[in-house]
Amino acid sequence: MSLGSNLSDARKKKGLSQEAVAEKLGVSRQTISKWETDETLPDIRQSKHLALLYGLTLDELIAFDLEVQEIQEVIDRTREEVSDKIDWTKAWSKKYPVLAQYQSQVDAAPYAAELEWLLEELKRTCDYNELDAFLVLKDILAQVWKARKRT
Repeated sequence: MSLGSNLSDARKKKGLSQEAVAEKLGVSRQTISKWETDETLPDIRQSKHLALLYGLTLDELIAFDLEVQEIQEVIDRTREEVSDKIDWTKAWSKKYPVLAQYQSQVDAAPYAAELEWLLEELKRTCDYNELDAFLVLKDILAQVWKARKRT
């Protein structure tokens, strides 16, 4: 996604018109249009003002992804009680069918025992509670997955 697209998406997400942004920054509407179509670029001060106006960091503005932002907002709004009611395996198996099939193909007990050991080790060595140990282990698995995808 280009910076111009990022600027346009962030502006629209805030419900602002090009005219409103231009007025707040002291530039013309045409300037905002040129930034959003990648015809020209805002300077660093203007970029910082845009980020503040859109409620983003400068890094977030540069890498703004509307879909990622929307997912993050859903996560932030979802209460734990609601999350506990969701059958995550069923939900994710629509995208990844193996999640609905592996139970009949894999003896999970040996893997579960290894994971239990890792969880207890995290709790013992890092003084994590149960949830924190699970979250750290999940994050470590995600890092391993990303590293394997790159090779």
